[in-house]
Amino acid sequence: MNSPHQPELWGHVHWLAVLHQQGSYTAAAARLGVSKAAMSQRIAELERQAGMPLVQRTTRSVRLTEAGQRLVDDTQHAFEQIAQSFAQVRDLAGAPRGRVRVTAPVALARQQIVPRLAEFLRRYPEVRVELDLSDRLSSLATEGFDLAIRHTATPPDTHVAWVLCDTASVLVASRAYLRKHGTPRTPADLARHNCLHYPRPQDTPAWTLEPRDAQTAGQDPPPRTTVQVAGTFAANNSEALRDAALAGLGIALLPDFSAQDALTSGKLVSVLPDWRPIGSFAHRVYAIRPYAAHVPLAVSALVEFLRRSLAQGFGGDGSG
Repeated sequence: MNSPHQPELWGHVHWLAVLHQQGSYTAAAARLGVSKAAMSQRIAELERQAGMPLVQRTTRSVRLTEAGQRLVDDTQHAFEQIAQSFAQVRDLAGAPRGRVRVTAPVALARQQIVPRLAEFLRRYPEVRVELDLSDRLSSLATEGFDLAIRHTATPPDTHVAWVLCDTASVLVASRAYLRKHGTPRTPADLARHNCLHYPRPQDTPAWTLEPRDAQTAGQDPPPRTTVQVAGTFAANNSEALRDAALAGLGIALLPDFSAQDALTSGKLVSVLPDWRPIGSFAHRVYAIRPYAAHVPLAVSALVEFLRRSLAQGFGGDGSG
């Protein structure tokens, strides 16, 4: 490589690293916000200057050659330092600014995160939020996300996690369904109802409940009841289950953030309010990011905003 070309090719090397992370020209171009043609042109130019292939192209994916991998490995730390230094310099302005890439589960994002973002963006007009709605557990570092919102019981040890709020599971149904089929009085009654459930690996769906007053009464551990349930509809999305319950199809087990609006409006009512469903959904919502010595102001501002906005949770005690 001729030395006069080196500075102008540094950006090309960064694009090569993104191509390695994403595994395809299409994904890498989307990550960088450029066209696939521009991506291909940059890599081809880098290969010409290097005098050897840096990328192995197959019909399904893209892999680096030994030389390409060495180039990416040797420069990765330097690019990370540049990104961190630039973020620190940008934050000297004193106001949150720049892009924040966030990934969040579909139902939680649509129902609870997106409605709150308008206020955040009005408060911080120089921040741009790019939200990826996906139930897939993304690799934050590999896919370039600054933050993940996760409904989970165990955030990864390799990341920094902030608790946004507690959450709970609730049993709900429409009044019309309960008028037609009766209201369950005990967990065992659920076996006779059309139960709308989230598909799980086990062959037979089952819900586990414990009395809400067990801990108050000093029962440790509290007694639990597991009921095998069946129904004509299952879905791996809580919005779909909620809508099926709203249509009068049956009794649904939902995270409280999906049931909140329908319970508040009275379109759905709690079923077995004296019992607490456990083990079906996680009990906390977290904001998670890869560990870094410096956290950009825009990321910190969004986390703090969500912590304050979600502090009260979603009213998931099941008593409403």
